[in-house]
Amino acid sequence: MALAFDRTLAAPRAHSRIVSGASAMKTICLVCLMACFAIVPNELLAQDAKPSSDTAANSAAPAEKSYSGMYTFLKEGEFVQVSVEDAGHVTGFISRYGDGESDNGVFLDQFFKTGKLEGNKLTFTTQLVHGVTYDFKGTIDRGEGKNPGDEAYYVLKGTLTKNVTDADKKVTSHSQAVLFKIFPEEAQAPPR
Repeated sequence: MALAFDRTLAAPRAHSRIVSGASAMKTICLVCLMACFAIVPNELLAQDAKPSSDTAANSAAPAEKSYSGMYTFLKEGEFVQVSVEDAGHVTGFISRYGDGESDNGVFLDQFFKTGKLEGNKLTFTTQLVHGVTYDFKGTIDRGEGKNPGDEAYYVLKGTLTKNVTDADKKVTSHSQAVLFKIFPEEAQAPPR
């Protein structure tokens, strides 16, 4: 039976089918391996062959991602969670105390309906909760914190507009200049 694996292919004619079957199997395996290795490098090359404008955007991405975190809000105990995703898409929410008749003092979460970061310019709008939405238009800037992870290393600076819709669907808006500081890194870490 050693003739089936004879590399000289000088096997007797009676065993030629076995040799051909083994050669065919080796050929199939070799083709499959070559196909696997051909696909992976092409995918890697495609990733490396991005235009230089993407390279510039990718170099800014780590700074944008580092903007993600928990920032102070209007009152003690309230906060804004900002998460910078790919391509400047921003998700997050505001956790605040209700101030209406039905929710006074109740902790409410208002998720972002829209959010966008272009460079350091940040905008977001929250979903409607108990007749209230918030719009923020401003920037993310370096604050007074000395090192990444320090309190106020980044700040949200801009205009916050609170829109209150009453029972008659009348909207009252109040805008104010705000400065929200990022919490220190250890305050943002999940409990262990």
